[in-house]
Order: sequence, then structure tokens, then C-alpha cells
Amino acid sequence: MSHPLPQPYDYRQHEVREPDWTRLPGWSEVTTSEWEDAQWQRAHCVKNIKQLRALMGDLLTDDFYDDLELDQAERATMSMLITPQMVNTMVPDSHDTGTPTPQTFTEAYYVDPVRRYMLPVFSDRRTDWPSHPYSSRDSLHEHDMWRAEGLTHRYPTKVLAEVLSTCPQYCGHCTRMDLVGNSTPTVKKLKLELKPVDRMQQHLDYLRATPSVRDVVVSGGDVGNMPWKNLEAYVDKILDVENIRDIRLATKALMGLPQHWYSDDVLAGAERLATKASSRGVGLAVHTHVNHANSVTPLVARASRGLLDVGIRDVRNQGVLMAGINNSVDQLLDLCFALLDEASILPYYFYMPDMIPFAEHWRVSLADAQRLQHGVMGYLPGFATPRVTCDVPFVGKRWVHQVDEYDHVLGISYWSKNYRTGIELEDPDAVRKKHVYYDPVHSLPQEGQEWWINEGYPKGQIAAETHAAAAASRAAAASDMAPTH
Repeated sequence: MSHPLPQPYDYRQHEVREPDWTRLPGWSEVTTSEWEDAQWQRAHCVKNIKQLRALMGDLLTDDFYDDLELDQAERATMSMLITPQMVNTMVPDSHDTGTPTPQTFTEAYYVDPVRRYMLPVFSDRRTDWPSHPYSSRDSLHEHDMWRAEGLTHRYPTKVLAEVLSTCPQYCGHCTRMDLVGNSTPTVKKLKLELKPVDRMQQHLDYLRATPSVRDVVVSGGDVGNMPWKNLEAYVDKILDVENIRDIRLATKALMGLPQHWYSDDVLAGAERLATKASSRGVGLAVHTHVNHANSVTPLVARASRGLLDVGIRDVRNQGVLMAGINNSVDQLLDLCFALLDEASILPYYFYMPDMIPFAEHWRVSLADAQRLQHGVMGYLPGFATPRVTCDVPFVGKRWVHQVDEYDHVLGISYWSKNYRTGIELEDPDAVRKKHVYYDPVHSLPQEGQEWWINEGYPKGQIAAETHAAAAASRAAAASDMAPTH
């Protein structure tokens, strides 16, 4: 009798669970009712190293805090802000076999996928190429395409409405790091200048005056940080604009602060909006941002299913591919099945990370993204198979296999588009131009890396000795605090 060979990915439905928050010394007395309350969660976010120390007790070694402090001073583009819900999903199984030692817990903390992007430390980052030579603060040029403050018109039929510049939690890889959150030692943030009511009125005026727009993504920042009555009033007015047929509310807080989204007042307001949207034939959806299966817990499922129960058409996930977090086929499929099976969240997109400063340790090459797209095909239902996407500057989202040309040695890919963005409406050549995206230099073969050192941007100025000196100085600092895992 023949025996079937194992599949490359072995699907098993896994029941999600809420990690025991009382395992962390600072939350040892926190009750379930406190934990499930949105206001308690907001009031107990971790905002600095002192608060992290108070929470962790002696679980983390001083070396970790030194590593974190150096990153905050020299690399971080986002200030520290992590909800208890998210902190609790870092090293969730640490106490399953007894109390860990500070050394073992710290080693597990270093490799934890949620920690790696929510609480980056200096030794995580590249010391040879911490930033790509072509990285920029607004890597997608969203500000260039503002039609009003915070209103980006890139695609012909869609706009992005940034209604605020704060979030309940700040992700280290944030693509809007030039605008969102507090300034850091490395980044002085831009500021929205208008009063929120005036900003949103300008958005509404533009939508009414531009009948070619049918789709609005309401984002920020994170709409989970906007008082619900203000968000509801704004979305209600968008629903009155005759040409709008789709509205998407963008919120990582569905995962990072699910307590907000399943609260009674939010669900009641979401039902009012969903009812009005349905009566007008408008699709009202919520988009969230989950990057690892450990982040999918029963409270996230409660929030997602609560929104679906009151009439929100879809809850969809837009994740980001990141090295060390989810850049394997197994990790992506585990996440997709957790979202779909346990929380009724539709896997939708996985973006390649944007080319912002100090993000090279997270970025993946186009070739790796193509491999991952190939690897997830055939396991999920077609409607729930995520599209692995490159957000190309001045182009927009392109499936990773839509590249026109790709130089694997130099890591340079060339892309075209079939529309004019909001700043190209009078450019006759806009749909004929080729636009460029760059792989991380460290992912290239030796020949490609040498080209970038000697001849890359700015040509002739990235000398090998300068590059090597910078790498050596940082490598020495990092070696003293590198984890032993």
C-alpha cells in the first residue's frame, strides 16, 4: 500500500487564545473586566522604557533596554506606543512550562515576531545599509498628490482621506512616518495644520466636486483614535455624496485595540452607518493590519465578527511582508488561516515594505515576494488568497508578477501604469513612463552590492571605504548587545 507524501504546507485548524496577561509582573492583578475595557487599554499603553521596565519586572535583561534606548536615540522613526493587547501577544507562551529566567525570556523576546516590528531595537537593524540610498520620508509621494490637506488623489477613481495623524499604537515600519505620531530624535514630524472639522469639510467639498471619485479610504493615522461621534458624522456625510460607492475604514486598532471596536457605542454607530450604506447601495468595509498569527486572538475575533454582525460588508486584512516576521510561506498561510477561520477577516493584501529610512532590515526583495505569492497559491479559497503587492512610487499597487523588467543583480525593477495620478493630469507621457523600485542592497549578489557601493546613488559618492567605515562603527556597537540566540 502506497503512502501519500506530505504537502509542502500542512493545514491544521488551530484554536486561537488570549495569552495570560497576568504572567507579566506589572499586570499580575489585572482583572478580565479591566482587560476587556477600551479605556483601561488606552490608559495602560507602553510609551517609554521606564513603563516597559515597570511592566516586565526582572524578565528582561539590562542589555535589552540598552539596545532599545540606542535605537530610540539613533534609528527609530516612530515613538514608542504599544497597547497592552499587542504587548500581550509578544512571547505568548513564555510561562507555559514555568517561569522563565531573564536570560531565556530576553532571548525569546529578541526573536518574537510581534516585538520585532512593534518594539525595534538597534541590533535588529542593518549596520551596512540601515537605509536604502533612495529611501525617503514620504516614499509613496502621498503629500505630492494632496488635493486638500490630508486628501491624496492617486488613482483615478479613489482617494485616501487622512483624517488624523495619531494611532492607538505606532508600528516601526509605518509608511507615513513623516506625518504620523510624535517626533523622534531622527525625525521631526510634519503637522496637519487645519482644524479637523475644516480638514474634513475640504475633503467633502472635493468629493462633491469630483464625480470621477467613487471610493474613499478613511485613514490617518488610525480611525480607531478618532472619537466615534466625529468619525460617524464624517462618514455619514460621505454617504450623502452621490458619486461615492465604496468606503473603507482603515484601522490597525481592530487588532491592536479590539476593545474599542466591540464597545457598545461603536457597534451601535457602525450599525447606523452600515444600514445607511446598504440603503444607498454603498459598500462599507473595515480594513485592518495584522502581520502575524500570534496577533489573532479571541478578542480580535469578537471585534471583527461584531462589526460583521451589525452590517459592515467585509473586514479585510492588509499585512506587510517583513523579514523575520512573516517572510515564509508557512508563516503567511498560518496567518491567513487564523484570520479567515478564527476571526472572519479576509486576507486581502500583503505589501512589500515601503522604502522609508532605517527600514532595510524589514524589507524583502521582489524575487522573495514573488516566491511567497507562488507559495500561498492553492491552499486558500480563491476569494481569500492575498495579493502580494509592490506599492511603486508614482504608480501605486502592482501585483509582484506585473513587473515589466527586473534586474536581479542590481535589484532594480521597472513598472508601468495605465492611468494618470492626480499630479499628472496634463502629462501626455504619464502612461508611457517606466517607474523604478529597488530591492534591499543586502539581498543582492556580491556583484550587485559592489555596484551600489561604487557606482550607485549618488554616483561615485558611496565610496567603499566610507561605506565600510560606517558599517564597522555600528557593527562594533551592535556586537556588544547582540542576542545570544
